[in-house]
Amino acid sequence: MRHGIATVCLSGPLERRLAAAAAAGFDGIELFEPDLTGSRLCPVQVRDLAGELGLAIDLFQPFRDFEGVTSARLACNLSRAQATFDVMAQLGADTLLVCSNVAPDAIDDDGLAADQLGALADHAHERGIRIAYEALAWGRHVSEYDHAWRIVEAADHPALGTCLDSFHILARGTDLTTIAEIPADKLFFCQLADATDLAVDVLRWSRHHRCLPGQGAFDLVGFTARVLQIGYDGPLSLEVFSDALRHADPERVAQDARRSLAALEEQLRAPALAGRHEIIGRRGRW
Repeated sequence: MRHGIATVCLSGPLERRLAAAAAAGFDGIELFEPDLTGSRLCPVQVRDLAGELGLAIDLFQPFRDFEGVTSARLACNLSRAQATFDVMAQLGADTLLVCSNVAPDAIDDDGLAADQLGALADHAHERGIRIAYEALAWGRHVSEYDHAWRIVEAADHPALGTCLDSFHILARGTDLTTIAEIPADKLFFCQLADATDLAVDVLRWSRHHRCLPGQGAFDLVGFTARVLQIGYDGPLSLEVFSDALRHADPERVAQDARRSLAALEEQLRAPALAGRHEIIGRRGRW
């Protein structure tokens, strides 16, 4: 199993974040566009540095507010996508995370969303890029992973798949049984984060108060077991938005993050896991 970490988990200049991830034993990174644009490094330099460190750029993100739009907006969004694909080509990244639309004027039409994501996938496929569509927990019309999967399934495009993010799924308490219906080759990415119980809105909870696996109340063992049971063989990648981590030493955070994944995998290998994943629930505890 490959292990990844999002650059947003770490603090400091981008080159220090990459070095910290590599030193901690990660195989790849999720590169956040704001971390790239805020860096002194150009995309080619980031690609070369990552390669020297033995890191793959597994995911470029986020691409926002694409689907469920008017035809005029779609044309603009496709143009925006082409510019993003240009950057990805320089980075050597082949998977783009597309978040479900959160705009107030987004159109509630699954057929339209499937058609428009299919059009995006057409353009991506021409460039050797895959589109991983993710339901944000606060998405305007698509906020559940199973809803996002139905749209991806309807689009039926080889370059379009879905991304499962433990925070967005477990924070909403979505039933997890649909994970078993997703073919392994359509699950393009899996992101992991834990969280403690907080009485705040889900957007604030997500952006400021996630934590590493094992530090919160989510049943990440059960969630990850379901993902692996469908045959997913991509990276297990940490995407932990946390005010605390963003102000901490990146080398220490990267080491702690890698240990958290090792502990999660050790629990997954435990014989007692057999059968226990059937009782997964929101913020469940065994």
